[in-house]
Amino acid sequence: MKIIKKARLTCPKCGFIQEVEMPIKTCQFLYKCINCKSLLTPNPGDCCVFCSYADIVCPPKQMEKAL
Repeated sequence: MKIIKKARLTCPKCGFIQEVEMPIKTCQFLYKCINCKSLLTPNPGDCCVFCSYADIVCPPKQMEKAL
């Protein structure tokens, strides 16, 4: 399975969509929106901001699903 490294992250505060390179081996807990400057954190139960607000889950979750 090929791991997807880029995701379209949508800010839940302002709706701004940006393409972001995801870290491969770790989950990213904090992310600052480049549009409204809000500090994003994951929704309860999600491991990172990508699992909460992106069009694809983070690489660690992608690898977990591939097993």
